[in-house]
Parts: sequence; structure tokens; C-alpha cells
Amino acid sequence: MPVDLRTRKLAQIAVRYSVAVKPGEKVIISGGVESIPFLVELYKEIILQGGIPIVRINLPDISDFFYKYANENQLKHFPDYWFDTVKQAQCYIGVSSSLNTKELTSADSKKLADKQKILHKISDYIVNTREKIRRVTIGYPSLALAQDSDMSLTEYENFVYGSCLIDWKKFGRRLDKIARVFEKGKEVYLLGDNVDLKFSINGKNCVADKGEENMPGGEVFMAPIRESLNGWIQFDYPRIVSGKLLSGVFLKFENGKVIEAKADKNEDFLKELLNTDENAKYVGEFGVGCNPRINRYTNDLLFDEKIDGTIHLALGMAYKQNGGGNDSSIHVDIVKDMRKAKIILDGRVIQENGRWRI
Repeated sequence: MPVDLRTRKLAQIAVRYSVAVKPGEKVIISGGVESIPFLVELYKEIILQGGIPIVRINLPDISDFFYKYANENQLKHFPDYWFDTVKQAQCYIGVSSSLNTKELTSADSKKLADKQKILHKISDYIVNTREKIRRVTIGYPSLALAQDSDMSLTEYENFVYGSCLIDWKKFGRRLDKIARVFEKGKEVYLLGDNVDLKFSINGKNCVADKGEENMPGGEVFMAPIRESLNGWIQFDYPRIVSGKLLSGVFLKFENGKVIEAKADKNEDFLKELLNTDENAKYVGEFGVGCNPRINRYTNDLLFDEKIDGTIHLALGMAYKQNGGGNDSSIHVDIVKDMRKAKIILDGRVIQENGRWRI
């Protein structure tokens, strides 16, 4: 079959830039059957760079069956064989795509949360030990994702490749400038339409996402001081978590902890997430979307958290690269539009109505 040359270019960026594969390194490439054309290009590029590809293809239409029919022993099983494989690899490229984003809509919420706890050890290793394994999560267009984003497949393909195939070193310098502003700050105040929330970032590391761990990149993110959040926020955009749609999410904080949570859809699931463990009610990440190529909502967090003129908060785990401060088996990002609000840092407005003033 003919290959979209943009797919090959994206594979080159992932292998050469994002995880920078070196000769002899083992590289896991993982994705669904819908991403096989991309997995093939990744495989070829890893070979050309002297790496050793390890391929993992996720079967379609099995997750819902698993949660309906798996017995207790199967649900509690920890895949040691897979963790051993992950620990032998130096790089991990996870392809974010889907045949059916609603597959787990009717799955038992508690089973989903319990399984996430069991698998957390693996995801935490991949995400938080960059000195051992370099990873990137990378978007690839599929019909299901195009439908979720209200685009034709061709339009969605153009959107995905347009947000990924850019000069990341040049754009990275812009992100570094924004990150340095936050690095020098102490107190953040989000004020405006549907938000009145204050918190401290004093002493926390602010990271510029320049396409090295997410592709597309295009955000700056940090970990708030755990007990510092006070106020409330109403999120504009819905979020699909484990196949369940959360929309109209409202959170109220007191001394860092969520003391009130509401949602227009799947509120019970939201509360299940908040009760996953003792730290799930605290925020592990504050991020600011900065990618000018991402200017519309798609229902896919990999893109939505980078929408220019938005912020997002993540319930649960704080990344170690941000200084940590909250350990949890969940990390659930939810996005808010800031084009009718302000980001105030130490009393100075640094962004207003989605436009930077720095």
C-alpha cells in the first residue's frame, strides 16, 4: 500500500528527536491495529537508527469483554512478563489512536479504577523514570478520533500532521521563554469566566513540553504545592476517561483538597476517580496550552491540553520532573478555556483572554 509521506516523517521525528534512539537500544512500539501503518514506519526507522524494535499490538474489541467476564483472579493479575520487558527497554513509543473511544462506556467503574491501581507500577515507571526509559506518546489519525473531533478523516489527518510536523527546536525556544516566567513565580491566580482559583508553585519545576514526551507537544506544566489550592473551577471541555465521558466538571478546593465535585455526565464515575486513593483528590499538575496549530477541541486529551489559550489541571499524580509532591495511581487532566479569563502570576497579569502579556 502507498505510504502517506507525513506518516514516515512523523516516525522519523519520534525516533530521531523525541526519544533519540541510539544504536543497540531496545525500543518498544505499542499501538492498536488501526495504527499498524505507523508502527511499520516506526519499526523501519528504528532499524535504520540501529535500534532493536519490540512490537506490541493491542487487539480490538477485547477491553469491554474483559471487564464484563474476567474473574477476580484475572482482574487482579499483574503482568510481570510485560513489566520485565518494559524494564529491559531504553525507549517506549506509545501510539495514541483508537477504533472505538466509547468501548468502555458501560464497563464497571470500580473495576476500571481497581485495574488502574494494579497497573500503576508499570505506567509510573514509564512516565517517571526518564533516566531509565525515554518515552513519547504520539498521536496518529483514525476514523474514530476524527468522528469524536467532528471532522472528516482527511480534515483530521491534516490537523494531526499539522500540529506535529513543525520545527520543534525553534518552537521549543518560545516554550522555554514561557516556562522561565513561571519558574520565577510563586503564586498563580486564575480569574475570570467560570474560575476563581489560587495556588502556589513556589519552588516547583516548570517543564516545557517540546515534543519530547508528547507528540504533539506545546504546553508548559508544573506541579502546584499540594495543599495550596483554594477556590473553584468549572471546566469547559469534556474528557473521556477509560471510555467514559465526563462533562460539565465542577471542582471546589480547600487547602488543596477537592471538597465538592459535580459533573453533568458520569458524576458517579468522577467521584469514583476521586476516591481511587488518598491523594486522588489533590492536583498533581497545572498546565498551560501553547500550541498555535491546535485551535479547536477534539475530545482527545493529547491534543486538547495543548490548545492555545487553555489551561488544564490533573487530579492525582504529580510528575517527578516537576518536583513531585503527590503520589497517586490516577492522573486525570481536564481542560478549561481561558479566552475569557486571566492568568495572574504574583499579582501581574501574564495572560489575558488567551493572549500572552510577557
